[in-house]
Parts: sequence; C-alpha cells; structure tokens
Amino acid sequence: MASSRGARRRRNTIFERDGFRCVYCGITYPGDALTVDHVQPRVKRGDHSPGNLVSACLRCNTDKGGRTAWEYLRGRPVERANFLRYAIHVWARLRRAVRESG
Repeated sequence: MASSRGARRRRNTIFERDGFRCVYCGITYPGDALTVDHVQPRVKRGDHSPGNLVSACLRCNTDKGGRTAWEYLRGRPVERANFLRYAIHVWARLRRAVRESG
C-alpha cells in the first residue's frame, strides 16, 4: 500500500513539475489524462529517477511505445521541439541525445 502511495505521489510530482503538459504534443491535460513516460525505457537501461521521467498523454505515450525519446522523436520536428521546450528537467545526456537525433 505504501508503495502505491509513493508511486502516486511521484506521478503527481512529475505532472506538477511539467505543468500538467504532455512534453511531446505540448497539450495541457488534467492529471487523470496523463501518464508518466520513461524517456529512456526501463528495458533499455532507463530508471525511475525524475531526470528520466516526463508527463505524456496516453496517445503520445502509446505511440512512443518502448522506444527511447530520441528514437520516437526522430522525424517528428513538432514533437521534438515540444520535448526540448517542455522537458527541461530531463537529464542533460538524454536531452542531448534528442537534440542530436534530429
């Protein structure tokens, strides 16, 4: 039960930090319409640290799937620009990978 509260708290912290905005499409949503996305998925050596987590709407998170943000954003200039504008708390090395993938 405590871990569930901790996960909920972490989600809310990420949503608040990101202004309840999907960092990919740039649209602001109510908290119940957002998901937490791993910029570098766990299956690709990502972790649960705040520097690897962003707010994403269900549509964008589903479209991204298990890819890294830089894989997903390659060839998507609008979403890539949104990410670089709004995902300012993401680890510098992950933001650099997105910038360099363009």
